[in-house]
Order: sequence, then structure tokens, then C-alpha cells
Amino acid sequence: VQLQACGGGLVQAGGSLRLSCAVSGGTFSNYAMAWFRQAPRKEREFVAAINWSGGTASYLDSVKDRFTISRDNAKNTVTLQMNSLKPEDTAVYYCAASMYGIMRGDLASYDYWGQGTQVTVSS
Repeated sequence: VQLQACGGGLVQAGGSLRLSCAVSGGTFSNYAMAWFRQAPRKEREFVAAINWSGGTASYLDSVKDRFTISRDNAKNTVTLQMNSLKPEDTAVYYCAASMYGIMRGDLASYDYWGQGTQVTVSS
């Protein structure tokens, strides 16, 4: 299973970015999917997760009402729409897949990881 994330970049505070993660191999529609992020000198943290059908999502409190996770099982992709970005959102963002459909906020629940995409928000 391979995950390929893209869509990061440099944006001013208040702006928007849309991250996408394409998944190849395995059975995407069985997986719970998530986004994590890691800022410099900080541990990787959970951002958002979505269940296999897209019917249930969960978010880090600080991104609720600003970020939206979604998925397209026909295209094997998961997307993170990020609005009203803040400088503290600056990090490398990683997509992750849980082959058993476990939708939790801990790194150990996820079996496959993408390579990360840099998001930088300037003030």
C-alpha cells in the first residue's frame, strides 16, 4: 500500500489550502484514513480522521470548524480542506491509513503512511 500526499505550500494567515492523498494498493474502501502533522521540534499530532464510508469524522479541537476531511472511495483519495489557516498550523502534514478501519488519534492505530507535504502559514 502506498500513500502519496500533495497540495502543501506557502499561504498567508487566513488563507486556504487543500491537501490530497492518493492511495494505491490494498482495499481503500476498508481503511479508516487520517491526517497528522508535525511541526519543527514537536511530536507528530493527530489532525483529523474519517471512517471507511466517510460518514464519521473526528478532528483536533484547534482545527474544528476550519478543516474538513473527506474521501472518495471511487478515486481512492482522501482530502483535507484547510480554511482560515493560522501560523500555528505550519507543519509537515502526513496522511495515514488504518487497514483495520480503526479511527483513533494515536499513531499506532495506523499501518501505512505517506511521505508528508509541507504547509507553511505566514503571519
